[in-house]
Amino acid sequence: MISTQKTESVSIVLDGEEVAVPAGMNLVDAAALFQKEIPHYCYHPQLSVAGNCRMCLIEMGTPMRDRGTGEAILNEDGSPKIGWVPKPVIGCATTVSPGMHVKTISEKVTDCREGIMEFLLVNHPLDCPICDQAGECRLQEFATDYGRGYSRYTERKNVKPKRTRLGPRVTLDDERCILCSRCIRFTQEVAKDDVLGFVDRGSYSTLTCFPGKELENNYSLNTVDLCPVGALTSTDFRFKMRVWFLKESPSICTESSAGCNILVSSREGEIYRITPRRNDDVNDSWMTDSGRSLFKKVRAEDRLAVPSIKQEKSSLDQSIQAAAESLKDKRVAIVGSCHATLEELYLLNRLSKATKSKKYLRGHFGKDDGILLSADRTPNLRGALASGFANAYPRDNLSKLNSDLKKGVVDAVLVVNEDLLSSGVEAEYLLGKSIVYLGTHANDTTNLAEVIIPTLTSFEKKGTFINRSFFAQGFEQSIPGLPGLLPDVHILSKLLDELDDENKVTSDFSLIWKNLSSPPNSPFKGMSFSDSLRGSLKVDGAKWKDLPFVESNALHYKK
Repeated sequence: MISTQKTESVSIVLDGEEVAVPAGMNLVDAAALFQKEIPHYCYHPQLSVAGNCRMCLIEMGTPMRDRGTGEAILNEDGSPKIGWVPKPVIGCATTVSPGMHVKTISEKVTDCREGIMEFLLVNHPLDCPICDQAGECRLQEFATDYGRGYSRYTERKNVKPKRTRLGPRVTLDDERCILCSRCIRFTQEVAKDDVLGFVDRGSYSTLTCFPGKELENNYSLNTVDLCPVGALTSTDFRFKMRVWFLKESPSICTESSAGCNILVSSREGEIYRITPRRNDDVNDSWMTDSGRSLFKKVRAEDRLAVPSIKQEKSSLDQSIQAAAESLKDKRVAIVGSCHATLEELYLLNRLSKATKSKKYLRGHFGKDDGILLSADRTPNLRGALASGFANAYPRDNLSKLNSDLKKGVVDAVLVVNEDLLSSGVEAEYLLGKSIVYLGTHANDTTNLAEVIIPTLTSFEKKGTFINRSFFAQGFEQSIPGLPGLLPDVHILSKLLDELDDENKVTSDFSLIWKNLSSPPNSPFKGMSFSDSLRGSLKVDGAKWKDLPFVESNALHYKK
């Protein structure tokens, strides 16, 4: 999913064929709409144009007009006469205009590309077998597609610094750098952390940080994604895995309500890296560095892997039955989670009705960085509002639950992925209460829980999150869950079956969405899970527009 915005179109002639393209579009992007590749290195659709690499040279012309009368000049056959620019033009700095003629394939264009490739490879090291970029390197691909296949350069290659630390997460191999300046423009224009630049001249130009500074902002790894060659590498991922062995699964970042679209790269059930997935409506092509490390929680030491009853290991079915017994015929409090998916929150609502329980929700907040780390540090607070689990904006604590426990109006607590003790609930008021915990990691609450049912991380299940701009974004499972565990929707549906024999529920996503979208005033009217998987599906959030943090100012650098 790139963008949902619609624009007017203009007609251009692309390699002899008249086509309609969006007005104002860059020529490189316009050609790509018709499977016409204009090779490029320095150009990026979300950065300013630099015109460094010259790889995108094309032939361009426009219909000729008489300077005196303004009338079109025609050929003998009556067709418009095209005035071709004498020299090749860089496609990255060209915006489409009505009547423009473009040649992406010609003898002149081919000769230019071969010459540019030869220059780029003059000092480039032959270390593809050990380069992290191998398998997704634009230099490899374009050298094969557009290069001469041989070099006339016989002199010794220039030697440049290798394994240079640019920052805590980025390592530079400067011999591979082709001086495209993408990383420099990103730090200036997006991250607003101008720390990178070139020093020296010609073949000795070197990328470096300004004196006394490092590339240490929370978006530094985006420069690795931007680098078209293997110059900038992730220190964490460096030499860990060949990219062609990795399976890439689309997913959603759970770090905050920005809802960055991501690709989860895994092999044999183990995640090796997370990279951003382009979505111009949500996160452009970026994500935070801190969001990339969330996968490490999947194999963390405090991960809950085995169900238990009174701190003794049990089977999953036994734990679900014990949980039902702990909640049955009691005054129940359900503590939901803004990290739960929309489908899970729907089932928690059903569970609340079945047990006639009170519902509680805690928010988690921090400072909005103005880019992709929003003040709301949960992925689905809006889902809790839209699903009806929460009717008011949550506080950053569970003081209301603490008050109800103190009053003695709660006998049992079902907790989903929250730590009660760090949320303002006093331990003394939990004594003698039946506590059922559903979550992924151990905390102080699990030490008090009567029944613990381990659940899956967002990488191990599917579901839907609603981001800060009320886009419903579905995601699929990226890796298998831990052995013996079930997705949260299955656990909740089994628990509901134990508590309510008459009204059976389902864990089938299509039926859950049918129930979500069926009420007359539902914000999900006419929607389905498959719709949310296709991209940015806007949910009606007008009802909550005046609540704090709900409409965060996304991507301030665009303003």
